[in-house]
Amino acid sequence: MIHSIVILPLLGFLIACTLSFFKSNAFIDRLAEIITCTFIVLAAFFSFYIFIDNIGNPSIVSLKLFTWIESGSFSADWSIYLDSVTSVMLVVITSVSALVHVYSIGYMSHDDSKPRFMGYLSLFTFAMIMLVTADNFLQLFFGWEGVGLASYLLIGFWYKKPTANAAAIKAFIVNRVGDFGLALGIFTIFIVFGSIEYENVFNSAAKFSDTQFAFIGYEIHALTLICIFLFIGAMGKSAQLFLHTWLPDAMEGPTPVSALIHAATMVTAGVFLVVRCSPLFDLAPIAMDFVVVIGASTAFFAATIGLVQNDIKKVIAYSTCSQLGYMFVAAGLGAYGVAMFHLFTHAFFKALLFLGAGSVIHAVHEEQDIRKMGGISNFIPITQVMMIIGTISLMGFPFTSGYYSKDAIIETAYLSNSNFADYAYILLTIGVVMTSFYSWRLMFLVFNGKTRMAEENYRKVHESSSIMLIPLMILAIGALFFGFIFKSYFIGYNSDEFWNGSIVLHHEDHHNIPLLIYYLPAILGVVGFFIAWMMYLRKSNIAKNIAELNKPLYNFLLNKWYFDELYNMVLVKPAIGIGKLFWKLIDGYIIDGFGPNGLASLVSRISSRTKQIQSGFIYHYAFAILIGLSLIITLIIFRF
Repeated sequence: MIHSIVILPLLGFLIACTLSFFKSNAFIDRLAEIITCTFIVLAAFFSFYIFIDNIGNPSIVSLKLFTWIESGSFSADWSIYLDSVTSVMLVVITSVSALVHVYSIGYMSHDDSKPRFMGYLSLFTFAMIMLVTADNFLQLFFGWEGVGLASYLLIGFWYKKPTANAAAIKAFIVNRVGDFGLALGIFTIFIVFGSIEYENVFNSAAKFSDTQFAFIGYEIHALTLICIFLFIGAMGKSAQLFLHTWLPDAMEGPTPVSALIHAATMVTAGVFLVVRCSPLFDLAPIAMDFVVVIGASTAFFAATIGLVQNDIKKVIAYSTCSQLGYMFVAAGLGAYGVAMFHLFTHAFFKALLFLGAGSVIHAVHEEQDIRKMGGISNFIPITQVMMIIGTISLMGFPFTSGYYSKDAIIETAYLSNSNFADYAYILLTIGVVMTSFYSWRLMFLVFNGKTRMAEENYRKVHESSSIMLIPLMILAIGALFFGFIFKSYFIGYNSDEFWNGSIVLHHEDHHNIPLLIYYLPAILGVVGFFIAWMMYLRKSNIAKNIAELNKPLYNFLLNKWYFDELYNMVLVKPAIGIGKLFWKLIDGYIIDGFGPNGLASLVSRISSRTKQIQSGFIYHYAFAILIGLSLIITLIIFRF
């Protein structure tokens, strides 16, 4: 069964891409949709079966398929590794991907390249499955790079659109920075442990807990260096602070792509990597502190930007960036089960929000600016209800899925004795208010109040088709109930049995938390709701007045803390300048001047001088013969 989960998305990709070479018509398009959707839905059912079976009978299984690389002491097998962490990730990946595939049938119905799109979605799913089922770091790296490739193809799917091409290239390049860190981490693991197999590395981690490693002239704790390198890779994939700039631009791709990237595949890979390597991180406290600081800073930073964004997809994108920060805080504090729990619940309500946003965009004729919407709740009531469910789960409204997982992270930060736990707790708590505010700001501007749409477009607003709404309803079930249903397995009394040694567990006593601290996130969520209601429904001029009074701060947030401008000035322009210098001076003047171009020029000059001898006049040739004979005679006379 596990083999089928891996192979089915790959088969879907191969068949769909083969069909894309045929001339597009209704039959080819429908065939590609049916095949890819069927394969992914089957994979989702198999994943749920394995997940439920793992709850009752937790086990760790490694199935060796073949030896991939063998050279000297280095060996890497191609295997399928199945434990509780893998089973959770498989459910998240395949279930969300299956719903995105089905949703795409309706959303991409007017696109000319449906087989190619469906094939790319399946490739994305396959790459992520390969990543999470790997039993060694090299195989993980293969899936890691496959996810990067698939994201490039999907973000730039509308390749005739310049902004989509630019966004795809940006995502690819920024992620290469993180990937370089991951590669260094894998190299260092092999140097220290002599193996890249999970089992060998994790089982012997304690033996190397005091090992020092010479790095750029300094003695550094080996596991700390390894974990920091690995986390740099995670920062790139999960769009954490400093390597986050690709994430909002990725919204240039089709909305189903955004849902898949943000909910189930690419951005969750970084969290998975840290959780998978918990035996290493747990022995590297400095690296753990680094994870906490970056995670908490990202949660706060992304939430501040989300406050003022006007693109419906970018608001949700920054909420993803912020929520990933929450997950990393949990992992950095050693609460790996809590991090996985929030990853699990977040996948459903975030996919719900993105697909709901796609339904809105579809209804309002591809408009994405929330300032140009409003007053459409009566036209798309089902979409509105679905997005409300996603919103209340995101803000952590009591008894929704987000409430159980998000509050657990905040409680962990409050209880932890980590060096930066207080820093994390303060930023995450502030983030609760901001998350609630920007979520309801989006909802009020999109659905409520007077419409700001053109009258002609307003009359044409319509609800999406059932093929798009059914996936929303299924995701809504997960957003509402999965937190309550599965809490005991992830972080409750069944967690030891469920995780079965697949992650390092530290149990915090959440029963002794003061009532104020326990209810504070819910209270702050309500506060955020009322602030948004007051500013955008009750007195809509308040937001504009605040922005005018705080113009520098507003522009600072609107321009995303000027990270793009900073990187452009510090990195991009100098790189272009150095490139031009090498191009014109080194390559153009020196290499070409003295190399092929120089030789060609020398030959040309010699030939131009030589051809002047060929004048075409007989007396010139006779004179040359006379001089030649004279020289020959002279040489003969003087020689003898």
